[in-house]
Amino acid sequence: MDLRGHGRSTGWCTFGDREVFDVDAAVAAARGFGYQRVVTVGWSMGAAAVIRHAGLVNSGTLCHGRRLRHAPDGVVSVSSTSRWFVRDTAPMRRIHWFAEHRTGRMVARAALRVRIDPRVFAPVPRSPLEMVGAITPTPLLIVHGQRDRYFTLEHPHALAAAAGPGARLWIEAGFGHAEAGCGPDLLDRLGAQLAELVDDRAPVAGP
Repeated sequence: MDLRGHGRSTGWCTFGDREVFDVDAAVAAARGFGYQRVVTVGWSMGAAAVIRHAGLVNSGTLCHGRRLRHAPDGVVSVSSTSRWFVRDTAPMRRIHWFAEHRTGRMVARAALRVRIDPRVFAPVPRSPLEMVGAITPTPLLIVHGQRDRYFTLEHPHALAAAAGPGARLWIEAGFGHAEAGCGPDLLDRLGAQLAELVDDRAPVAGP
């Protein structure tokens, strides 16, 4: 699905904050279609959103005064940040320019077709690192590339440590960042893991 402010979706991008409501609505829609098991899979900003969504649902924590109600059966995070305001890589400094300056938001809307909320992170939401521990006992798979130019390996290791022993971590040697850096082999392995991720009888295998 296109999260708010992206593609054909209405609304404004908030970089993983209010996107949790989009994830909640998608899980509810999947249940309504009759799917008995629903795994949320997020990439980059979407990865932060699915981590936060599952943690908020499981903990009952309010988000902007609202309670999320539709828990997934499994969560896959690909190329997620662990914390906000990351500026230690050139791509993330560029994204902050898009978000923090009127000209940057205009460029993002015209060139990238992303509509960024000028009030983004007001107030600052709980980060993926703060919420990932609440995902347990929901199965969690964290995937990150060694060649990720946006988020260093600090982020997946921090998320895995905070999530606890139930989480699985894949560090992929030839993988860059999110969809743009993901080849067909990794996609095939991820797809094959979804059913096993929510099957208590089958362990989640590593790469």
